[in-house]
Amino acid sequence: MRKKGGIYLLIAVLTIVLLLVLQYNQPKKLNWFPSYVAQHKIPYGTKVFNDLVADIFADTRQISIPPYEYLENNTKSKGTYFFANSAITFNETELNALLNWTAKGNTLFIASGSFETKLLDTLGLDTRNAYAGLNDESGFGYRMVHPSLQSKMPYIFKKDNYIAHFHEIDTVGTKVLGTVQDLSDEDGNTFLSTVQRDFGQGSIILTTFPKAVTNYFLLKDDNRNYTAGLLSYIPSDTTLLMDTYYKDGKSFYSSPMYIFLNNKSLKWAYYLALIGALIYILFEGKRKQRSIPVVVPLKNQTLAFTRTIADMYYEKQEQKQIAEHKIEYFLEYVRSHFYLGTIEREGDFYRNLAARSSHSVEEVTTLFDFFERLRNQQTVTDNELKKLNTSIEQFKKRADGNAR
Repeated sequence: MRKKGGIYLLIAVLTIVLLLVLQYNQPKKLNWFPSYVAQHKIPYGTKVFNDLVADIFADTRQISIPPYEYLENNTKSKGTYFFANSAITFNETELNALLNWTAKGNTLFIASGSFETKLLDTLGLDTRNAYAGLNDESGFGYRMVHPSLQSKMPYIFKKDNYIAHFHEIDTVGTKVLGTVQDLSDEDGNTFLSTVQRDFGQGSIILTTFPKAVTNYFLLKDDNRNYTAGLLSYIPSDTTLLMDTYYKDGKSFYSSPMYIFLNNKSLKWAYYLALIGALIYILFEGKRKQRSIPVVVPLKNQTLAFTRTIADMYYEKQEQKQIAEHKIEYFLEYVRSHFYLGTIEREGDFYRNLAARSSHSVEEVTTLFDFFERLRNQQTVTDNELKKLNTSIEQFKKRADGNAR
């Protein structure tokens, strides 16, 4: 039996090792999470874009605090404030601060899949969604409107099933910079994807295609030319404020487990350590487990203790004290069972106790007179003590409903 058990254990260990080797050699899956974080090299990170703008714009700053806080502390700041994320929604105070800053001659560039209503109402814009056909892989084609930025073929993006676009625009002061076409649509409908609106002495550029700044889009075919066309509307001598606060992903992971789980070698070393600890607990626990001793519960010694004390009193011929104790216990019995005070014992007390205990008034009076006589005596005989005990027990039996 032991030999067979060892063979089974060896087979189990080899199976686990084989599974771990196969799992370790599997290619790492791509992370398609839309983080838009400048340090991320995943498809929807913006590492390539941030390196690109750092080469184009001499003064590029990464802003990791809320825009309201930055503008509050840098009132003389000039340039272009650039936002890119799957969705960007400012609170009312923050939006007003950005609009006031833009009106002073600056540029606000927002690349987002959705915008808050107040911003759209302020600019006289409205957005809608356009959906691709089911199981259609044609994708969406993006173009720049300016003749010098147009290409023969649209810049195709096939990873989206739907796109956001501007449905209504205020033609006064609003310029269309880019369009998008649903390539699966036979009618070839074209929608507005990027617009520019004059605002005070500055301008606001909005695009519904934030993935134009992601690593995946920039590194695929010639798509970088489309992103360069978007950046061409930003003056090259401006200070570019790159927002890193409004991002779906995190630029820094504070959890130490992220270091282990993000590194392939450390992750599998961690898993092996857990499996080894589990195996150790299973086998060592069985080998060293001992029976739990049965603990006998403590007995109730109250009755034995009471008998011992009673015997001590009786042996010392202290019948007087025993009689007083029994009378006091009986009075406590009357107080707790019949809810009668025992300090003043007059006619009403005897009548109430007799009615509640199924006794006559004469019987109750006789019993309590006997108590008083024993208390007033210097000594109590054994016969009187026995009579006292018998009288109390008979009273309790009838009071509890038992026949005498």
